[in-house]
Amino acid sequence: MAEQKRDYYEVLGIDKNADDAAIKKAYRALAKKYHPDMNPGDAEAEKKFKEASEAYAILSDPEKRRQYDQYGHAAFDGAGGPGGFGGFDFNSADFSDIFGDIFGDIFGGGRRGSRGTGPMKGANLRTSVRITFEEAVFGVDKDIELTLKDECTACHGTGAKPGTSPETCTKCGGKGQVVFTQQSFFGTVRNVQTCPDCHGTGKVIRDKCPDCRGTGYIASKKKIQVSIPAGIDNGQCVRIRDKGEPGTNGGPRGDLLVEVVVGRHPIFQRQDENIYSTVPMSFAVAALGGEIVIDTVDGKVIYDVKAGTPTDTKVRLKGKGVPSLRNKSIRGDHYVTLVVQVPDKLSHEARELLKRFDEETGDTLNTAKNVTSGGGEDTGSKNKKKFRK
Repeated sequence: MAEQKRDYYEVLGIDKNADDAAIKKAYRALAKKYHPDMNPGDAEAEKKFKEASEAYAILSDPEKRRQYDQYGHAAFDGAGGPGGFGGFDFNSADFSDIFGDIFGDIFGGGRRGSRGTGPMKGANLRTSVRITFEEAVFGVDKDIELTLKDECTACHGTGAKPGTSPETCTKCGGKGQVVFTQQSFFGTVRNVQTCPDCHGTGKVIRDKCPDCRGTGYIASKKKIQVSIPAGIDNGQCVRIRDKGEPGTNGGPRGDLLVEVVVGRHPIFQRQDENIYSTVPMSFAVAALGGEIVIDTVDGKVIYDVKAGTPTDTKVRLKGKGVPSLRNKSIRGDHYVTLVVQVPDKLSHEARELLKRFDEETGDTLNTAKNVTSGGGEDTGSKNKKKFRK
């Protein structure tokens, strides 16, 4: 039993009231997706490509679409046409316009009219610059050195030897594009691609300029000053207009994109517009209260610690963070974690004073002894010995 055909509108994924533009757009997407040259050896993709092509051939023709809407697939049964499409004759279907785009993408020829002999902007250049954490916060001007191309003064950018001029390309007739044919399932299809001789310029240089060797440009090293804005973050770019590659046919230069690489800071860490750091405080300051010195990007500030402040207390220094790129008057905050610092070396006098202090505040140094001093089996001692082993 023959496989029943799907509805053509369903195949293209369009409504029955779709106009010609919607039909063409739907088919172009399916044809590019399932074309055999994009899916070599995939029988299912080839089947879907043929199915979509059959649907487009019917629905793109007003008369055939009218017949299909009235009689369905029966309108074309037994037509005796070629191609394995249920007998429909595709020789009368016009695919040249749509396949000019499709085959251009598949075979690298480019889209119709995608390139001509008019002015074209030059390509962008990319480089990087390293700055410090503080420079990223407050902004800085940096000088970078890179190689840039400038118009050759001998030939004035034509690339031709002084006294001569570029000639019209004989291959494309000065159009910058050539037409070639491509065999498809529907016969011969015309396509357009950039001329290989003149590379789309429409001109050919017979006698090249000895200074620039026919390129029309001279490369030289130059220093460029880059203004890094305050608040920039690692990986962000600064765009410098008209410092990229030269344009063609009188087009403008491209841009220079400078990526900013921010160095790590030994104390500060950044998240968005906020800064984070950890500051040690002595046990005496934590217990009795007092002033400590905190380093910020604006310099040292004095902070008054309250008596009884525990370790890992977080402090917010408002407005001591990173400026906003959009508004320099707005700054983030600086969050500081206060950590009690334990001394690793004590003098004999300090040790004795600390013992007396402990006796007055809970006698924690003798906690284990107090547990076993009540008589009976010294389970605490046993456990202590086991732990030491």
